[in-house]
Amino acid sequence: MNAMDPTEVFRQEASELFEVLEGALLDLGQRPDDRELVDSAFRALHTIKGSGAMFGFDKVASFTHEFETAFDRVRKGEIKPTQELISVALAAKDYIRALIEDPQSTDDIIGEAILDDLKRFVFPDQSAAPVAEIAEAPPLAPGESKQAGWHLYLEFESHILRNGSNPLDLLEDLCKLGPCFVVPVTDGIPFLDEMEPEDCYLKWDVKLHAACDKDAIDDVFMFVQDEMKLTLSPLEQVEAPAPLPLFQLLDEEPAPVAEMAAPAVEAVVAPVAAQPVAKAEPKPEAKPESKSEPKPEAKRDDRGIATVRVQAERLDELMDRVGELVIAQARLTQLASSGSDLSIKMIAEEIERLASSLRDTTMGARMVPIGSLFGRFRRLVHDLSRDLSKPVEFVTTGEDTELDKTMIECLADPLVHLIRNAIDHGIEDTATRSANGKTEQGRIELAAVHSGAQVLVTVKDNGGGLNTARIRAKAEEQGLIASGAVLTDHEIHQFLFHPGFSTAQTISALSGRGVGMDVVKRTIENMRGTIDLSTRPGQGTTVTLRLPLTLAIIEGLLIRVGEGRYIIPLSAVEECIELTAEDERSRGRNFLNVRGNLVPFLRLREIMTASGTPDRHQKTIIISTGETHVGLVADQIIGNHQTVIKSLSKLHSDVTIFSGATILGDGTAALILDVAQLVTLAQSKVEKQHISEAA
Repeated sequence: MNAMDPTEVFRQEASELFEVLEGALLDLGQRPDDRELVDSAFRALHTIKGSGAMFGFDKVASFTHEFETAFDRVRKGEIKPTQELISVALAAKDYIRALIEDPQSTDDIIGEAILDDLKRFVFPDQSAAPVAEIAEAPPLAPGESKQAGWHLYLEFESHILRNGSNPLDLLEDLCKLGPCFVVPVTDGIPFLDEMEPEDCYLKWDVKLHAACDKDAIDDVFMFVQDEMKLTLSPLEQVEAPAPLPLFQLLDEEPAPVAEMAAPAVEAVVAPVAAQPVAKAEPKPEAKPESKSEPKPEAKRDDRGIATVRVQAERLDELMDRVGELVIAQARLTQLASSGSDLSIKMIAEEIERLASSLRDTTMGARMVPIGSLFGRFRRLVHDLSRDLSKPVEFVTTGEDTELDKTMIECLADPLVHLIRNAIDHGIEDTATRSANGKTEQGRIELAAVHSGAQVLVTVKDNGGGLNTARIRAKAEEQGLIASGAVLTDHEIHQFLFHPGFSTAQTISALSGRGVGMDVVKRTIENMRGTIDLSTRPGQGTTVTLRLPLTLAIIEGLLIRVGEGRYIIPLSAVEECIELTAEDERSRGRNFLNVRGNLVPFLRLREIMTASGTPDRHQKTIIISTGETHVGLVADQIIGNHQTVIKSLSKLHSDVTIFSGATILGDGTAALILDVAQLVTLAQSKVEKQHISEAA
């Protein structure tokens, strides 16, 4: 088993931190007085800087340090985070990402220009000075008497190193406030065979000789306050000693811990254990003022909730194995039901229960909150709003709704296109909105919610809505419909998904070429989902995506057509009815009367070219995609079937009415019907019938 490359681990963690940083910066543009947002951005920057230095990304650490130092004035409340400053900060974030993802191709000149822009907003009168050198306090000279100082006792949670924080970096930051006398306290170090290589066992006793207030010290430890115990007391007037290098090695007497420790422990302990412990001053008897509640003495698990980072390919492989197990379990159940041995039936039932539990657990491991996807679009809306000069409020709901990770990946591009369309075509310019009595700021809502075995994702805007008359005129111009043809608004709106169709009067960098909505629809249908449009003139448009929870295992309806068996995804099935004699007599029109509504139907025997005589009492399965309903006539409805989806080979890629195959309990294969393609086929037959009748 190959271990994951440490730099790849850093890149993955950095990607998550970039999402946090970007979200905090975008929120800061809306809520400039929110201190927690500034702290959140700083925590992300601080972790990126520390981890970057640890993994050898020196440029990342250096640039992030400059970024962090410049933005410090925002944290101190000295300047307000304007939209211009937020835009520069986002550009700085993008540059750091580029340094991590492709360090060889990044241009230092770009980074310097970004820092210059940052300094121009943050330090308008000191832009010529290097950022890191501004507001740096002069060190205290040896022998100089100082009126104020602090005595600190630092005790960190043992898991602090695993969380990406390094106590030595914090001590180094503390030393920037003034001369420090640092003494490591080693009484908590266990025997070597009891050590956890990733745990921190050291505590530190520090005397800080600096005329600073408590807030300055709190700022040093602001990101780890929940992971440490800090006791603080004023230091009596003393003569400041000559500053000691924090990582100076003691030549005369090597530290015993460093001799005993394994290399993994040495990386954490040795640099500090070599400090002059023998010369340590005793702790004062007076109990210093505590900055946090004392920790309980009882031993507890301080590791928190354990998490493991697993490569996505391994989850895919695990899901494949679970699928094979489900198929084998179905075969075992069928064999057991055909025999009379009760014990085998009981074992088969137990295996079925365990396989079902394992399937649910494995699918749960693949589920990801859709909020991880929604967060990416905030930057998109921010940039498009600025570029198009259309102020837009972006609202998301249902971020905790979970979806298979594969679905999340496939959904990204369609949502990008829908959001771009909503801003470019849907939201009017400020003058038009004001003239129509609307607020100048538009609004886009992105929402997700579970609906049975599906997830509904909606993109809603409060713009002008679809211009049905213009869509119809364009469809007639392109020869898609005959002039004067009777169509509902819903049917007219479906032309937006036709390749090359666009009602835009001008071509822009964003749209107008008719490329996109057809790709969006095809992508959603490849995910076995559907897309639907609804609009209200002058009030906006809503695009609804209906998606299955997973692409791996679905609940299906098993049917028989002739000698063949087929699977219909159960999420698309509305109801099952019997084909009446009256429906049989309407063979020329192929319409069902379902409670007063005419529903077109397809005879699967004709499509599958089934041989033999059809069953006397045929069944009709009503399926739906959005608002469109179609009936499928089959010989027999066998029942529900847990379906493990197998992809078809490239040799069968041109057979569009099938989306995959599965293995049944008896070992035979059953093809899975593509509901979207069957609905399209039915609509095509209806259109041809209308044309022939009109002729």
